[in-house]
Amino acid sequence: MIKLLTVVTFLLTMSCVAVIAQSVPTMPSQRNDSEREVLYSRFSENKKIPISERQRQAYEAAKEYINRFNESTDKYLPEMRRFVSEYERVLHQYDVYTLYTSKNFPKAFERGRAILAVDPDNFYVLSVLSEAAYNESRAGRPTYDDEATDYARKAAALLDSDKLTKTDPFTNKELARGFLNFALGWFLRSKAPQEAASALVLAAKSDSTYKTNPATYNLLGNTIIKGEYLTLSTEYNQKFGNQAPSPEQQAMLEKIMKVGNRAVDAYARAVALTTQPEQQEGKAKILAQLTTLYKSFHNDSDAGLTELIATVLSKPLP
Repeated sequence: MIKLLTVVTFLLTMSCVAVIAQSVPTMPSQRNDSEREVLYSRFSENKKIPISERQRQAYEAAKEYINRFNESTDKYLPEMRRFVSEYERVLHQYDVYTLYTSKNFPKAFERGRAILAVDPDNFYVLSVLSEAAYNESRAGRPTYDDEATDYARKAAALLDSDKLTKTDPFTNKELARGFLNFALGWFLRSKAPQEAASALVLAAKSDSTYKTNPATYNLLGNTIIKGEYLTLSTEYNQKFGNQAPSPEQQAMLEKIMKVGNRAVDAYARAVALTTQPEQQEGKAKILAQLTTLYKSFHNDSDAGLTELIATVLSKPLP
């Protein structure tokens, strides 16, 4: 779900990319404008060449230019500085990604934290660390769950802000929204199931693979039951467990039923979307859970459940 942002790919998208095949030549102390123009012309003419080695040479040349011609009136300095800053930024990001793909998670988080300390809105690093933490957690090692919860939250918020201009390491904004909210739902599934359910609804409504992933809806059903449904049921029993029927009691019961039906809908979607032969064991477990829940709302009858599963995907998510 996360794609590699290579140094070359990133730099080719930058407006200030430039390449110089050789180092900046030594100039006499009395530099004139024509020499500067010749140097910048070489810089500008080669800036679109997609060769990583030349990108590196451009970076080295730009740094040398900044060191030698560091004058406030130099018209090329702003572009050179932008190039150096962006080049170093993507190199650091690439380093985090390389550590992540090599499964050196402690080092990836160490490097990532250092970057975020000076660049807290670095969407790329926030996303890669969220992915790393999710993979570790799914493998039964929730070491980074708490830390990555904040990263996923922040990255998801950046998607909806005017700060984000690129969605790397995701191919598009909707895929980013789907993954980050799904990961957030996963991280919060036990400690804050209501917030987790809200995030999972956003994942399900994104125009991404998470919209048709049965795991999204199975997890959504779980967090609805463990969160809002359990909270309301506990409150209902405390208030009305030994009380005679009343309008207030009936209103709360209807509210609980509405929340329960949302969970039923989510589980039904998970069952309907689980179609691969290798998924049938998992499908049977979800169906059993769905059947028990459905019957608890329908006088211990499963009448209508088959029809619900067959039609649920044609309806909007409640």
